[in-house]
Amino acid sequence: MERLDHLEHLDKDLVDELAQVARETVRDELREQTRKQRRTAVLYAASGTLALYAGAAVALAVGLALATVLPAWAAALITAAILGVLAQVLRGIAHPRHPHGPGLGTGLGTGLGTGTGTGTGTGTGTGTAHGATGGLGVRYPPMPSTPPPPPAVPPDPDLGGPHHRA
Repeated sequence: MERLDHLEHLDKDLVDELAQVARETVRDELREQTRKQRRTAVLYAASGTLALYAGAAVALAVGLALATVLPAWAAALITAAILGVLAQVLRGIAHPRHPHGPGLGTGLGTGLGTGTGTGTGTGTGTGTAHGATGGLGVRYPPMPSTPPPPPAVPPDPDLGGPHHRA
């Protein structure tokens, strides 16, 4: 039996050594991948920073060009509006609206009144504004067609339920 105990000790050492080699190999591979990803992230950050400055220079050029024919405040306001529209277009490209099911509006209607207007049109109406947007552009969830069920009534302790007294 002692001979088997000796072999068990050798097996344990072999498993420990194999686990150590596997850990070192994985650690080295992860370090290499991290090094490559860090370099890529730095290059993307530098590229984004330069693109931001280039965009600011273009916006300044547009503002100065408009200022030759308009008052400076109007040129600045028009430039800001153009940049806002471009930002919304790019946001729309990056995150397009997904349909949320039938009968949901686009969020552009006012929905005043007590009717049950549904559909996908835009404009004002006299129905409930399904899918309307809030002040920050966040979509409201649709209202359920039925009220929630009443809460469950707790059992009366005098009718034989478990008693908990302090």
